[in-house]
Amino acid sequence: MRLLDVGAVIDRERNIQRAGPKTKVMEQLDDETAKYAILSHRWGTEVDYDEMTGLMKMDEQDRNEVRQRDGYQKIIKSCEQAARDGYTWLWIDTCCINKDSSAELSEAINSMYRWYRNAQRCYVYLYDVEESAFPTEQDFTKFDGSNGWPEWFSRGWTLQELIAPKEVEFFNKTWVSIGTKQELTSTLEDITQIPSEVLRDGQVLSSTYSCERPSVARVMSWAADRKTTRVEDRAYSLLGLFDVNMPLLYGEGSRAFQRLQLEIIRVSSDHTILAWNPKGRLGYIGNILADDPSCFRGCHDIERVYDFDFVDTLRSYMRRDIFGRTIDRVKLVLLRRRARSLPLSRWDVTNLGIQVTLPVLPHRDTPSRFAAILPCLDRDGNLITINLASTEDSIRKYWLHGDYNGCPEFRSLYLPFSRHTGQSHFDLRLDDSRTSWYGFTRCGSFPREVAGDTVRFSAQGHTLTVLVYANNDTGSRFAVGLGYYLHKVRAGFYCDEYPSNPEAWSSWTGFAKQAYDTLWNAPSHGYAPQYVHLPRSICHARIVCGHWGSGYTNVMIDVEQCAGCCGPDGYASSFRAELWPPWTGAHGLELNGISAGLDECSGREIALGDYGHSLRDNFKRYGNVFEDMQELGVDLTDSAYRPVVSRVSNCEYVRRRLQTQNDVDVVVTCSGKSLALHQSKGLSLPNSKKFRLLLKGLSTRVEYKHLVRTVVQCSEFYHVDFRGRRVDVEGAPEGGNRSAGPGIVTPLCFIADPLTWHKPTSARTREQFKIIREHFYSVANLRHVAETKARHKSADKRKTSGVVDFSAIFGLDYLKTFVRV
Repeated sequence: MRLLDVGAVIDRERNIQRAGPKTKVMEQLDDETAKYAILSHRWGTEVDYDEMTGLMKMDEQDRNEVRQRDGYQKIIKSCEQAARDGYTWLWIDTCCINKDSSAELSEAINSMYRWYRNAQRCYVYLYDVEESAFPTEQDFTKFDGSNGWPEWFSRGWTLQELIAPKEVEFFNKTWVSIGTKQELTSTLEDITQIPSEVLRDGQVLSSTYSCERPSVARVMSWAADRKTTRVEDRAYSLLGLFDVNMPLLYGEGSRAFQRLQLEIIRVSSDHTILAWNPKGRLGYIGNILADDPSCFRGCHDIERVYDFDFVDTLRSYMRRDIFGRTIDRVKLVLLRRRARSLPLSRWDVTNLGIQVTLPVLPHRDTPSRFAAILPCLDRDGNLITINLASTEDSIRKYWLHGDYNGCPEFRSLYLPFSRHTGQSHFDLRLDDSRTSWYGFTRCGSFPREVAGDTVRFSAQGHTLTVLVYANNDTGSRFAVGLGYYLHKVRAGFYCDEYPSNPEAWSSWTGFAKQAYDTLWNAPSHGYAPQYVHLPRSICHARIVCGHWGSGYTNVMIDVEQCAGCCGPDGYASSFRAELWPPWTGAHGLELNGISAGLDECSGREIALGDYGHSLRDNFKRYGNVFEDMQELGVDLTDSAYRPVVSRVSNCEYVRRRLQTQNDVDVVVTCSGKSLALHQSKGLSLPNSKKFRLLLKGLSTRVEYKHLVRTVVQCSEFYHVDFRGRRVDVEGAPEGGNRSAGPGIVTPLCFIADPLTWHKPTSARTREQFKIIREHFYSVANLRHVAETKARHKSADKRKTSGVVDFSAIFGLDYLKTFVRV
């Protein structure tokens, strides 16, 4: 290993003006014989190998820039501390590895655990701790992004750097010692979930076959919530903990973790490596191996059962009659004899999968399904089972609970470990814009960052993602959990009351972690509830899922003012909203530079805001939202209700092929034909809060109907060939012209499912709304005469005291639409 010469580094820094370009600050030494200290830290603006060795060859400006970096000052302070402690040599990962050499980098990563273990002392530099004492309680104000603890405890590489060295000393930002590993064992165990005996002596991990060694699942659980910059490093940072080696292949992504598990299987007979996701929260996987360390979250209590104890443990387990079966005691005796002759601890990695011998239980009704009993125990002392399904070519893992019968029989199984070659991920489109209408903002997501409106999950399983929303003015917040398993999107809410500790409120990460733990432990059939009243708020929130296309789902998070109908279960309403699907018309063009697809009107008289039934090329109009608004007395000149005007332009493909006139936009059709549009413009429904709320008010009118969301108008249109020349086509579209104005035609439109609120399905809720309707109509009859006389007057003049009182009682606008039979 390459080590820093502590004295040479300090002398060069003190006499920087007299140091020559040949000043040597590193030596190559044997880690087994050298006496050295080692640094563990969170990377920042660091100094690499070339900069450290070639510092005196730089011009003065570049040299000063390097010396001013935090990483360089960290090297100097570490050397000064090592010198005070009497060490001649020091190793720091940032500058002691030539990362330009892949061979050297591979050797360093495979040897790193040993290097930390052989160090006489490890210095842990906590850059984000300013106090002169080690933090003993979570502080979300100071450590917001790392679950209330210094960031060092959230990184993947620092796990082995805490366990391997025997002597570890912690330093704060100003290099003041704030404690040692031996002194802080109890606090470190609380932070990391690593048992105190492992913290005191990391040697218990050195022997793969030691009975004192924690189970594989337990060690993996320590890394479940840790992060690395590179995906591959989530696996590479664990090599030393399992005493295995493997070549590094940066670019392989999550396959690195699969290779790590196979290397562990080759040197270990610990079946707990198959016990990840013990409660079946990740849904159908297929692969017997975990995707990443987060799959082992919650496995810190899983213990291994050794071969000489497994048969007796299995007999005791079966005698408890846990599965509700009648146990044949003769078969139990035969089971024990059979087990004595089998190589239970033997694993073979073959091209067909991992060959292992395990006791299995057949499914009561489906011969292809069975449960395999693993030689490992959960926290309650029960043997862990995994559900398997036999297919034509392999055995797949799944998480649905089964009904099993009979006595277990030992079978030799080939469990697949190759990754599925089909869809690798699943995208979820998120619409949470409505949360801002009542002052809620998205604070962040946990454990993975969600940027924009897309949440991505692995198609082979998922890691739960939690999003946090808060209204600081009212002190109200809630979390939304999103997951994907069993080929379905699962979603649910988590709320808490206003925390008594103001510091806890200021941090969303602690709340997100709490919500994550709660939702993670929810039943595997999904998270609940999907409707919830928000504490310290007059609002309720709901989650709405709507599928569109292949491999894509829309999820809307909606916040509404509570109408006072929250029941004892906390549900604000049993209405369900449908999302607008994406644009999928056959004619490609751009509206304000954004790609869009619209369909031909084909002679139909269509206007923006029309709603009705649409089937293929037929559209039967029932009404228009703008006409309904005018009837209600809504001021259509309000900017919130005015249609959005868009500039129509060619899509990129057309721009490359055709040169058109300034007033002509060519729209390519799916059949290869094209339309030329003169002086065109696009009109779309407004996306304002006021308009959407009004559309909800009109929802019963447009329920189960389609809505014209976008139209393209022009002065003239006709077909053109691939050169842009006009051609006559039999049956060419005429285009609707209703309400478009003289000389204006509407050749293209986009018709979509509207945002609607469906009638409640609960019998209890239907009865409640029946009573509301009866009261409403009795009050509405009081205004019938007055309404008839003033039919064309403004909405304010049409209202009578009865309707105003009724509206005040229930706090609802557009009452007629909500109580319609």
